[in-house]
Amino acid sequence: MKIAPIKIARLTSFVMATAAMVLQAGAAQAATKTQWIDYKQGNTALSGYLIYDDSVQGRRPAVLMIHDRSGFSENTLADAQMIAKLGYVVFAEDIFGKGVVPKDVPEMTKLITIYNNDRPLMRARALAGFDVLKAQPMVDPTKLAAVGYCFGGTTGIELIETGAPLLGFISVHGSFNNFTPEGAKNIKGHVLILHGAEDPVAPMEEVNSLISQLRAAKVDFELNLYSGTTHGFTRPQNPSEVRADEQYKVAMARFFKDILKP
Repeated sequence: MKIAPIKIARLTSFVMATAAMVLQAGAAQAATKTQWIDYKQGNTALSGYLIYDDSVQGRRPAVLMIHDRSGFSENTLADAQMIAKLGYVVFAEDIFGKGVVPKDVPEMTKLITIYNNDRPLMRARALAGFDVLKAQPMVDPTKLAAVGYCFGGTTGIELIETGAPLLGFISVHGSFNNFTPEGAKNIKGHVLILHGAEDPVAPMEEVNSLISQLRAAKVDFELNLYSGTTHGFTRPQNPSEVRADEQYKVAMARFFKDILKP
């Protein structure tokens, strides 16, 4: 049976187009590199998640990500990937310890209480992950920023109050209490607070207290409040939180672009 020439041409074009798509998909997949990096803080074994575009040459800006109370959950890894797609090397540091992933809310609460009650330990864990990110060969150590979600927002404020050389920090529905008031004077970079206006976990009284400390220390900060939004709006439960989830990503991308100038 003979195939008409026009059908052969169409078949050939289809095969070539399909092959090109497969090659492009493979190249895109190969460009994104992920790895777990083991490290220590004191005698505690830790393991963080590094993700970056392997096709980019040379040193580039990087973002330290501080996980929420769920630890290295699927959502945490998805957020790290989302930030990496903005063009940054991302290191999601480990606060809880290697292999420690709380299974339910009571276990999460028990874990974060350890660090909320021991701020020197919280700072030490945050600094350990920061040092790992800064040491990566593809990272420009002069262009570093951080972002913290929920519990990570608290940890991130403690980190920047050590005077760590970060150009900026973003708190996403963070919690703000028990900071050393004069600690804000050590902050070297900009601060962006993305917060739900109806957050019962970190009410406006907490936010205002932090803002007062930042103002007194003359820290360059910005506050974005999302109406109708409670805690954890990055996992939206209503239309207002869907809007907040979309808008925080825009604000985050703009902030990183402004301070890191990739």
